[in-house]
Amino acid sequence: MPKSTLKNYLKTINLPDLLTELGAQDPELLAKEIRHFTEKEAQKRDEIVLGYFGEKGIKQIVDTVATKLNSSPKLKQNVKILDVGAGSGFFTTRIASKLKKLLPYTTFYAMDATPAMLLAISRKKEAITPFFGIAENIAGSMRKAREYATIPDQFDAVFSTLMLHHCTDIDQVFQGLRKALKPAGKAVIIDMCTHSFTEFKDEMGDVHLGFDPEQIEKSAKKAFSKVTVEKLPGICCSSSGRCAELFVATLRV
Repeated sequence: MPKSTLKNYLKTINLPDLLTELGAQDPELLAKEIRHFTEKEAQKRDEIVLGYFGEKGIKQIVDTVATKLNSSPKLKQNVKILDVGAGSGFFTTRIASKLKKLLPYTTFYAMDATPAMLLAISRKKEAITPFFGIAENIAGSMRKAREYATIPDQFDAVFSTLMLHHCTDIDQVFQGLRKALKPAGKAVIIDMCTHSFTEFKDEMGDVHLGFDPEQIEKSAKKAFSKVTVEKLPGICCSSSGRCAELFVATLRV
């Protein structure tokens, strides 16, 4: 049972101190990111994501993550799965709903660094445990979150959709993902390939303008023994005529 309500838990968080405690590489920049999403996107995040990808694109992303997570070796019953950088839970709830049809006893958790996004997740119907944390230090974030809720020591699987380009140090993120996983764990990451839309930094708080798949593979191999990175065919992140390709990275401990 939760040790407190989510609202009360979030009220106890002093963001600057906690970000420093968790070892955020650039607490000031991260605090700016958090303020951006708190002020501009929390209430309309779902509409924004749907507007970018459309129903067809959303379905393909959800199907891709669910399929990759449950690919050989398949997940067992009673597994625990974490969404890192879950945002408003737009993809979290959809992926959880799809996987629970196959694995009804799976437990889902959602980590994000934006309190307003965590509250948005808590209002959704799917049973998901949200908690505050940063991708560069998932293990430390989990320890702090245990003051609020029951969080496992490690997860069977982790996934992330469109979070990586908001992180300052992707090498550290991959290390964080690795530490959060059990010895036989797996991770699935979807994000944007390199693009030229510099305005995304102002409009959406992006830190990176996407990534080359080779760059992702090189960084991920510093933490994981098996890494596969491939582009997703037929999906573009489009807004006002702009389009950036996506990639999916499948990582095994």
